[in-house]
Amino acid sequence: MQRTAVNPVTWSVEMGFNQGEVVSGHTRTLYVSGQTAMNGEGKPQHDGDMAAQLALSIDNVEAVLGAADMALPDLVRLNVYTTDADLLLQHYGVLAARLGAAGVAPATTMLEVTRLAVPGQLVELEGTAVA
Repeated sequence: MQRTAVNPVTWSVEMGFNQGEVVSGHTRTLYVSGQTAMNGEGKPQHDGDMAAQLALSIDNVEAVLGAADMALPDLVRLNVYTTDADLLLQHYGVLAARLGAAGVAPATTMLEVTRLAVPGQLVELEGTAVA
């Protein structure tokens, strides 16, 4: 697989995401359902703690990727849903650090929503990976 970043402006790269990505030569695409701060038994974790919820949510994204023999560097698209954009931005470094450590800057959209499906959840991550 070959990835080519598309950035007609450069400010997004400093924030850890590309404006777009051209992907060629891939053989598999994985669509990752929204992942929240749920443990392996489906119980919500870290009520009210955005940083901890972000960390567990990206752990859960990684678990889905791993089950498909993929990893964070294969992530080309990431949608971030939150019930509090201001609070998310205060803790966004948790997510950005994980993506940066993996050497990936997927095309990203962040949306503030009224609520998520599971009460108490503050953030949900949904992605697309190619390999």
